[in-house]
Amino acid sequence: MIVQQPTSPNDEIDLVELSRALWRQKILVVSITLLVTLLAALYAFLATPYFQARTYLRPVPQSNLDQLNETGIYKLTPEEAINRVAGGLSSYDNRLEFFMNNQELFPNLTERGEQSEQAFAEFNEEAFEMLFPDPKRTENRSAFVGLRLTYPEGVAGASVVNGFVAYVLELERREIAEDVESLVNNRLASLEMNIEAQRANYEASKEAKIASLLEEDALKRAQLQDELAALREELKTRRNNRIQELTEAISIAESLSIRKPTSPSAMSDSARGGAQVIRTEVNSRETPLYFMGTEALSAERDALASRKSDDFMEPRIAEIQSELAMLENNREVEILREREGEDLYLTNLAELREEAARLKGIKLDTDRLRLVRLDQPALDSSKPIKPRKALILALGFVLGGMLGVFAALVRSLANRGRELQASSGS
Repeated sequence: MIVQQPTSPNDEIDLVELSRALWRQKILVVSITLLVTLLAALYAFLATPYFQARTYLRPVPQSNLDQLNETGIYKLTPEEAINRVAGGLSSYDNRLEFFMNNQELFPNLTERGEQSEQAFAEFNEEAFEMLFPDPKRTENRSAFVGLRLTYPEGVAGASVVNGFVAYVLELERREIAEDVESLVNNRLASLEMNIEAQRANYEASKEAKIASLLEEDALKRAQLQDELAALREELKTRRNNRIQELTEAISIAESLSIRKPTSPSAMSDSARGGAQVIRTEVNSRETPLYFMGTEALSAERDALASRKSDDFMEPRIAEIQSELAMLENNREVEILREREGEDLYLTNLAELREEAARLKGIKLDTDRLRLVRLDQPALDSSKPIKPRKALILALGFVLGGMLGVFAALVRSLANRGRELQASSGS
């Protein structure tokens, strides 16, 4: 069986007594509360105030990029343009370079003993913040791009933000201009290489055609010369055969004592005597050659033996000589070799030169190139975002009150303990 011991009234917390004890320590509570509140007020009014400046950029209409897109070698959409600018705004290198070139806008940073880059690295980590649309509310994340700067008093925040945006836009325009120039130069180099390749191809084709024409002429000349030699050899053989034939006929005519041209019938009449007979011969057989008589045959043989050339005996020889004379000079080859302005004969040369002239005429005016639309420029704020004075004062008052009550309770408990010791000792 558990027996509960009676609780002493001294061990219980008497709320009435506690309230009386706190009232007796009201000066202490009020003093601590006022002290902490005063310290909070000192911090709130003496701490360096921080402000915010922000700017918003939106895509430009497509027509603002027509000048760039009409070059035909560079394409940029409004979404791509604002994404490029967003990348430039978030680049640490761009921010650092802007800081190094405009340190007068950051007096608080340059007055520190730290190195400039180190001081800016700390400032950049805390001060700059990129702003994008909430992806849960819109599908177009490029609807706008913002930049927010949290800066201490003494820094020209609006000038920093607006100046940095202008600096990045100029960098992007310059980079686009360099890209366009590089693309133009590369395209011009490609066109020049194409033209040179066509020139080399044309030269090779022309030389090949000349070689083919000369080869055809050489072959034709050789064939004609072979034909000419064969014809002359044939004529010579025919002449020698004729001489041999005449020699045999002369020998027969001499043996028959035929000196003058005669015929078989005439020879038979002379053999019969002087009777007058009129005879008509109808004979399809050729009269033997020796009936021509030795005089005629010898004259023909001598003429054949003394002949220097038989070319006149064959009309084809004159034709061959004419053709050989024409082959001495190939006019088509001469024209090809003496041709000037050979670029006129290149394929698509006019189109290539027109394209090169168009590329050389591209002049991109970067001053008129708008990549983004400035929706809201940064403005200097008159209300700091921190320290939040009202909140700090309220927290100081509450914390001071809590500390005062705690101190009063501790003091009351200490006094009560001393009173109990004094009563027990008496």
